[in-house]
Amino acid sequence: MDLLIAFGTDDGKNLNSDHVGMAKYFYVYKFCSNEEKFVEKRKNVEFKGDESMKHGDPEKDRATSSVLKGVDVIVGRKFGPNLPRILKKFVCVVVRTDTIDSAIKIVCRNIDRIIEEKDKGEGRKHIVLKP
Repeated sequence: MDLLIAFGTDDGKNLNSDHVGMAKYFYVYKFCSNEEKFVEKRKNVEFKGDESMKHGDPEKDRATSSVLKGVDVIVGRKFGPNLPRILKKFVCVVVRTDTIDSAIKIVCRNIDRIIEEKDKGEGRKHIVLKP
């Protein structure tokens, strides 16, 4: 099964340290047949809402989700309060590592578990993976 997996990053090397939806960019990789290939760099939209809006606002979810159209899985160090909404559209994977390269290795070792969660549809839960 081919999967498009997005990694939230600010610098193209490390996973961003804030909620994944706050990343400046998403580096999208195609995972298939035990191989991964970089597909593209997507700039995250800067949310133009009221400054008083909090993390978890549905408008922030919609804006970030629009950038991730076609993606199956989102990988980051942490997710915010929009997690229940995001899970309806994507498999959400929390990795306990800092770099995209090490996150890719963790995802590869756990790809069957990720596919299993994807197959659950809107009833899926997030996954936490350690190195």
